[in-house]
Parts: sequence; C-alpha cells; structure tokens
Amino acid sequence: LLTLQIIRVQSPDGVKRITATKRETVATFLKKVAKEFGFRNNGFSIYTNRNRTGEITASQNKSLSLLKIKHGDMLFLYPSSPAGTSSETMDTSVSQNLRPVGAPQVVEDEIDQYLIKQDGKIYRNRDQQLCHHSPLGKCVHCVPLEPFDEDYLNHLEPPVKHMSFHAYIRKLTGGADKGKFVALENISCKIKSGCEGHPPWPEGICTKCQPSAITLNRQKYRHVDNIMFENHTIADRFLDFWRKTGNQHLGYLYGRYTEHKDIPLGIRAEVAAIYEPPQIGTQNSLEILDDPKAEVVDEIAAKLGLRKVGWIFTDLVSEDTRKGTVRYSRNKDTYYLSAEECITAGYFQNQQPNICRLSPDGHFGSKFVTVVATGGPDNQVHFEGYQVSNQCMALVRDECLLPCRDAPELGYAKESSSEQYVPDVFYKDIDKFGNEITQLARPLPVEYLIIDITTTFPKDPVYTFSISQNPFPIENRDVLGETQDFHSLATYLSQNTSSIFLDIISDFHLLLFLVTNEVMPLRDSISLLLEAVRTKNEELAQTWKKSEQWATIEQLCSTVGVQISGLQDYGAMGGSTHAASAAMWACQHCTYMNQPGTDHCEMCSLPRT
Repeated sequence: LLTLQIIRVQSPDGVKRITATKRETVATFLKKVAKEFGFRNNGFSIYTNRNRTGEITASQNKSLSLLKIKHGDMLFLYPSSPAGTSSETMDTSVSQNLRPVGAPQVVEDEIDQYLIKQDGKIYRNRDQQLCHHSPLGKCVHCVPLEPFDEDYLNHLEPPVKHMSFHAYIRKLTGGADKGKFVALENISCKIKSGCEGHPPWPEGICTKCQPSAITLNRQKYRHVDNIMFENHTIADRFLDFWRKTGNQHLGYLYGRYTEHKDIPLGIRAEVAAIYEPPQIGTQNSLEILDDPKAEVVDEIAAKLGLRKVGWIFTDLVSEDTRKGTVRYSRNKDTYYLSAEECITAGYFQNQQPNICRLSPDGHFGSKFVTVVATGGPDNQVHFEGYQVSNQCMALVRDECLLPCRDAPELGYAKESSSEQYVPDVFYKDIDKFGNEITQLARPLPVEYLIIDITTTFPKDPVYTFSISQNPFPIENRDVLGETQDFHSLATYLSQNTSSIFLDIISDFHLLLFLVTNEVMPLRDSISLLLEAVRTKNEELAQTWKKSEQWATIEQLCSTVGVQISGLQDYGAMGGSTHAASAAMWACQHCTYMNQPGTDHCEMCSLPRT
C-alpha cells in the first residue's frame, strides 16, 4: 500500500495542503501544486526554506522521500513576477481586493497613494514600570496601537476629535476579511430613476426609488487634518484689502496636500498663494462674480505644481482703531459658520471631490477646506479652518438645504413639493429632562454639519514664491487703485534690482498677469518659465529670459514712461530705455500705442498722464 502524506505549501495568498506519496517524483508533485494554486508551468518557484534556499526543481528526477520531504513539512512558494518581490505581489493583491466590485479604476492623489503604503501604527516605548518582559517582547502596555485608536487621539494635546480619513479606511479594512466588502457609498437625496412600477413623482413613489431618511451624526473622520500657510506674508497681503477699505474679501487658496505627521496618517493642506476672483464686497456681505480667467488660473497653478485646496473669506469688524483690535463675534454663543457659508462650502466641496478607490462612484467626500479670517478671544485676527460633512455635501448637491433669514446659525431642510421630493432629515438632541430625542431638521443647528480643522503658520517660513518689499499688484483690486498693467509691471521691475532673474519673476500674481493680459498673453509660450519657477532652476529662467516674448514684454514696459534702471540687464534686446520711451507711448486707459509728440490718445482721446 502507498502511504499518503500531506505537504503544506505557503504562498503570498495563503497556505494550501497537497496530498502526495513518498515515491512520487518532484515533477508530478509540482504539477499538483501548479493546479492547486492556478499557476501555469514555470510560473513559480518552491523552496524548502523561507529565505529562498533549497529550491526544488522539476529537473531533479528524484522522489520526495529522497529529498527528505516528509508528512507535515512546510514548503514555500514564490510567484515568478518580474515586477518585484513577493511582498510587492502581496501588496498588489490586497489593494485589488480593497476595491469593491464594479468600482471604476481611478488614480488617487499622490498623498493618498503615499499614505496607503505607510504602516500607520503608533509605536510606543517600553514602559519601565508596567512592562515585565524582555526588551524584545511586547505586551498590552507597549504593543503598537492602530491609527484609529480613539483613546490615544483623545489624550493628544490638544485632543483630536476626528481621526484622519486614511485611519478611518484602516478601521474599515481591518479584521479577517481585510475590507473585502467595504464600499464607501455617497449619500443620495434624489429619487432613483428607472422605476417603472408607478407614475413618476409627484403621482407615485415606492420603497425601491425613494431615498432613505437622513439622521445627521457627527462625522468621525475628516479628509484634511491641518491647514498651514507657508508664511505670514500670504495672509497679510490678503488682509490688506480689508485694512484699506473696511469691506469683506474672498480668495481661493492654491497649494498642495502633504503628510501631517502630528496625527496618524494625517493630511495637511499647505497654502502657497491666494488668488482673488472678481467680487463685490461690502462691510457685511460678499458676492462672487463670474470669473472668465478661472480655467487659466487652474492651468497655470497645475504647471507650478499647485492646485486649488480651499477658499478664504474675511468677517472682520474693527473694534478699536487705535489699538488695532477687531470684534470677537464668532463663538459658542453665536455661531462658527453660518448656514449660508455652510451651503457655499458644500457647493465648493462638491466641485472638488476626493478621488477614492473604495467608492463605487470613484469619489468620496472632498479635501477642499474653508478658512475664515475673523476676530479671536484676544480681539486679534485669527484664522479658523473648517470643512462641512459628507452629509452636508449631499444635502447641498441635491438642493435640500436652505439658510434661515433671521438666524444665521440655523439651516432649514426643504419640504417636498410637486417639483422635488425631499427625504426627511433628522438630528438628535437632549431635552430638558436629559433624554435623547430625535428632532426634524426644520430648523437645523449647523454645528451638526461642521468639522473644525486646525490652521497654523510654520515656525520656519516656507517660500514657494519670492517675497519683495514692493510686490506686484494683486488681481481684481481696481477699487483700491491697484491695477495690473504694463505700467505697474514696469514699476515693479524698476524697484526690484536683484541680479537673480528667478527671484524677480517668481511671483504668482505676476505670472498670472503675463498669461492673462490682453495686450501680450503668453499662455502658449510660458511653460518653460513655469517649470523654472516650480523647480527653482535659474538656468531655465535665464533661457526663457532670452526669448522673443520677454523682449516684447520689456519693449511694452519701456513705452509707458517709467524709468527702469538696468532694464537692459534683464532683456534680450538691450538698447536705450529713454530713446524707446521718446519714440512711442502707451495710453494708461486703453493701452493703445501712440506716436511720439502727441498729448492725447489717438484711440480714446484721453490726455497723456
């Protein structure tokens, strides 16, 4: 009788048991292994040791007993993958299993791809009093914690109320199934289309197409854990508008997402520049106007390695002009964000969705942040960061949330009408007897929708763009008399006499002007300069400086009547600045190039200034 024996084979996908006999040849045994694991011939290698020594090959025309392989032995299988090692193969299989069935193939942000590969665990040192084991051992007092450990987050200084989004994903994908059935579903407040069992709304509705009621809960995670302005100059130049006019102002934050190391698997939004779109501001209101340059601004920012990461607005009222203090108006007794501001934030977040592989829609939530410049408890200007929850984003996207006219701290869930079905929205509250009750969200306290984010400035300032004592004017500030034209460009060049051309040209607002001005737009010929600014490469900047485009820009600057000292040092043409200005002059009102000797513009008839 042939004695059967079981040989265990361990692979990156797990352990399987292969039945064989002592006299069975190696070739026959390897065919059984290939069939069991689903490999083709020569698609794997088997070793007797875990460190890939003692390989067993089919060319060995020997039986298993001669190779001293006996019942219960463990062999180690490694796929023959040219892409990398077995650990990389294992990581790939796990990441594929995390993607839900039917989810689209998406490319996540670089910071998300980086954090996916990180361990994320919170390592602790050996406790001298409680740990009684050897230095190499671990116990409950020193074993690494998971990144979503709430007790650890609550004991940080200051305490962290919201775990990071990637820690939340680790919590969902932990356990034995490794998140095989995890799918981050986006909330929908609309009736599902395609239901043929009844007439469309308002004549009919059924449980299949009716959206579920929503109970608002405090979101346990946040997509961004910290907002950091690279330096104080960025914020100060933005606040200058309010200081000079007393009117509120708004801008879009451009920067990048990086790792925030103070929180496990955290994400930080670093702000490198603020773009100010066309708007109408008063002392207590803001109106955003259509921006024909929005697409170009995003394109230029992308070439500079930046993206739109949020928006910022002021809510400042001067309290004492002699002391320079402002009123402390946003606090626990009033509100932190008004309902209208929450709706605006939700609108912006829906425009900038967060790409996510675990969502059947390919996106989940948003990394877009909101920053408010307002008075703090010390009556100084403070920057407060927020996001609105995914539930708020859904209510705003499906047009179910309205602000209250007389109470900025309250929102209002719309009621169903013949044009739109709105699901019931509830929130939980505590009554006067201390009992938890469920309330209909008409009205709704907006604190159920808000997630606060710490906003900071670094101890050591960072400068993506150079800082000048006489900076180039910011766009859309005509009400201050600060205009972007070739006269202001010539003035900027005359006041900045640095020998390093890259320092002069590394200004976000100047680069936007070079691309978007109507006289000499450089949208198709500025890529080399943008690459030089992004990589801080002076040689590339010098190469672009010798181009015809910059020579034309200098020629236009020389015709506005500003004496630019050393302009020939910057340009490719050289020549006399005075001679050029005496030849032709540009009208400051319509930029028309007029012939010498004239005192009025030939195009608009306005006098030369």
